[in-house]
Amino acid sequence: MIVFLLGLAVGLVVAGGLCWALLRQVYAARSVAVSTERDLLRERVVDLESAVADDQQTAAVLAPLGAALDRVERQVATLERDRVEQFGELGERLAEVGRVTGQLHRETSGLAGALRSSSTSGTWGEVQLRRVLEHAGMLPHCDFDEQVSAVSRHDARVRPDVLVRLPGDRVLVIDSKAPVRKFLDAQAVDLPPATRDELLDDHARALVRHIDGLAAKDYWSAFVDTPQMVVCFLPADAMLAAALRQDPSLLDRAMARKVVLVSPGSLLALLRTTAYAWQQDSLVRGARELLVLGQQLYERLGTLGRHTTGLGQSLSKSVEAYNAMVGALESRVFVTARKLHSLGVVTDAPAAPVSPVEKAPRPLTAQELIDALDEEVERPMLDFGTTAGDRGAFSGDTDTTGERDAG
Repeated sequence: MIVFLLGLAVGLVVAGGLCWALLRQVYAARSVAVSTERDLLRERVVDLESAVADDQQTAAVLAPLGAALDRVERQVATLERDRVEQFGELGERLAEVGRVTGQLHRETSGLAGALRSSSTSGTWGEVQLRRVLEHAGMLPHCDFDEQVSAVSRHDARVRPDVLVRLPGDRVLVIDSKAPVRKFLDAQAVDLPPATRDELLDDHARALVRHIDGLAAKDYWSAFVDTPQMVVCFLPADAMLAAALRQDPSLLDRAMARKVVLVSPGSLLALLRTTAYAWQQDSLVRGARELLVLGQQLYERLGTLGRHTTGLGQSLSKSVEAYNAMVGALESRVFVTARKLHSLGVVTDAPAAPVSPVEKAPRPLTAQELIDALDEEVERPMLDFGTTAGDRGAFSGDTDTTGERDAG
């Protein structure tokens, strides 16, 4: 029993030692682990502190960027709101444009349909032609006439659309009823290219037939002093260009038939040239009138010179008669008056003496007036003075008075 107890005690001591050793090892291992964990935590804390410092620095750097991003975000929100509103308005505008386009298409279709009528297209051509004439300065009341009727050499009555008056009593015939229906058909939307080319070919052929018809009417034989041609007016430049593109020989064919194809642009140039010719003709007529007036003025200056010379001669005669009268007054009348005064018959002083006229009319010295006087047939001049007997009496009286004074 004692042995058992001793063995148990020894076992307990050994077990306690073993447990102590084991616990010491465990504590040592745990201490190492705790130290390691502590070091790791210390390193982590250092890293976290460094990260926090970096984050603070980054936040300080990114603060303006954040504010800018906030502003951009607000602006984007505003733009998005405006975009939604603008897209709504754009949708309304597009819908309105669609309605207007549809209405315009219907009206254009109606206009094209109306212009396909020969009478309407002819009226359109006449209106376009009148506008070109007005732009060229060819006013209706002086330079052109519309719808003038005449008879050609084939006894056929022709009625050109416009008859332009040219200087020298000449005229220029213009036709404005060119065919345009096929050209308008070719301008329809969504036409296949082959169909459009075919319609333009028909347009060129219709224009050829119209040219042949104009040539057959022989307009230039119905009017005197007109150029041997007729002007065919197309109301749009594109019509002539399309016809020439489909048939390049069309222009030569028309010229051979004495038909000149013109569009508004080329007709305007032609009419401007005609208006300039009218201006030059007006200048020439004005120069001729000035020449005639100058000749008349020169002739009338000669006549005026002759009348002036006659007036001067009459004035000279009047001066001579006046001086003769003054001589008689002084040599006879005043002598008698002085004797009466000296005898006491009259008490008043004798009349003041009368002076003779010593200035004569200025003679003409201009060579033109002298030449006119030389060419004039001499005519008797009227004597506005006294008769020859009176002049003799005045001379005799003067002599007698002299003798009486001497006595």
